[in-house]
Amino acid sequence: MFVENFVQLFIESAPYLLLGMLIAGIIHQCVPPRLIEKVLGEKGSVFNAAIIGAPLPLCSCSVIPVAMGIRRSGAGKASTASFLVATPETGVDSIGITYALMGPVMAIARPIAAICSAIVAGMMIQWFGVSDTRPVKKVEPQKSSSCCSNKPPAKPTKWEQLKSVFTFGFGQLLRDFMVWLLIGLFFAAAVTTFVPAGFLAQYGQGVLAMLVVVLISIPMYVCATASTPIAVGLLLSGITPGAALVFMLTGPATNIATLMVIRKELGNRELVLYLASIVLSALAAGLILDYLFELFSWQLQLNMGEHSEMVSTLYQFSALVLAGLISYQLYKRWMPSQKACCEH
Repeated sequence: MFVENFVQLFIESAPYLLLGMLIAGIIHQCVPPRLIEKVLGEKGSVFNAAIIGAPLPLCSCSVIPVAMGIRRSGAGKASTASFLVATPETGVDSIGITYALMGPVMAIARPIAAICSAIVAGMMIQWFGVSDTRPVKKVEPQKSSSCCSNKPPAKPTKWEQLKSVFTFGFGQLLRDFMVWLLIGLFFAAAVTTFVPAGFLAQYGQGVLAMLVVVLISIPMYVCATASTPIAVGLLLSGITPGAALVFMLTGPATNIATLMVIRKELGNRELVLYLASIVLSALAAGLILDYLFELFSWQLQLNMGEHSEMVSTLYQFSALVLAGLISYQLYKRWMPSQKACCEH
């Protein structure tokens, strides 16, 4: 039963993950990093950071170096914090898997809540944080002494651009979140199989349940994509949609690694403001979502094998492709160590 639930979740997620990774690769190829740094530079606003960061397909680990690069290129503390909140909380890949596993309401609520949370965090740091007085280090382009230094770099061919899309989307990005995705699917399948229905219902209502979810999510190191199947498992155990949304907002943005980087780069006061803003805005979003579900009598559309189309040829083929990609990335990750062992 456990294996069946795990496989079913994997099949349901596969086509949306593949689509999200493809879109992620296109964004990576078509949006120049210099444009992002320019928009989020010294005069970049918190709103710009939130809107730009929300669709970017960067997980909790990969967003840290990007955010720090933006910061050291001239972005203010508030814009950096806003980017650090919006980017890991949502993305084109996580929106796809949210729609696949939870339905359209949660897929719409998640990015809206993430953007609002990012704006709140950025504004709080802008209003109450320590003034950003450090000089911005401008990195001057290096001058080459080569006789060919005046020639513009060769423009990549269409094939090279297409290859870059797939290399990033189905390579680097997949490596970033695949382990946590599998852990999330494992957790969701375990909850579905072994936890009695309604077990968490006693804690599933109101602010108390959301506070419990916050305490669970803060120490976790989980990306937005991997947090989705975990949230599905929690929903099946009895928590409300609002509490599940709280988990999907706080989990990716409040892991220990991110908090330590914020403390080092932005400061102690900014760390407190960052964490408080995320928790309070997530609680507010969760309460509002629960209120809307009750007001309009919305129903969650949890896809756990109830619909025959979920096991269609397209879904099964997508699952085989995704399993092959994950297996290949795991092979590449382990092969260097195997070669080193053989050499010695």
